[in-house]
Amino acid sequence: MPEMRLTARVAVVCARIPEGKVATYGQIAALCGRPRAARMVGFALGRGCSGNAHRVVNSRGRLSGAAAFGVPGLQWAMLEAEGVAVSPDETVDLGRWQWEPEEWEEAAIHAAFAERGI
Repeated sequence: MPEMRLTARVAVVCARIPEGKVATYGQIAALCGRPRAARMVGFALGRGCSGNAHRVVNSRGRLSGAAAFGVPGLQWAMLEAEGVAVSPDETVDLGRWQWEPEEWEEAAIHAAFAERGI
């Protein structure tokens, strides 16, 4: 899958992460049909493909860090403003806050890919 197509898919998936929830880079990669492309998801988000990048964390729930957002604490503040508790070690409890899309949501994501030809 060409990089631009993956970037477009990342934008579609991230747009569906609900307020007050987080997803992991790997989870987004899998939903995009590229389960081994977590790092590519990070690159796409770093290039600004989604306004919901603050809702994306690593596989251990760790926040992305100041370099990803340009301002120290910005991701933390944005998540807490949505009600997501961030611990002092800059992690979120994935057991509590991770988005688990239902089957119909996954079907809607794939329908959006088809509709956009991505």
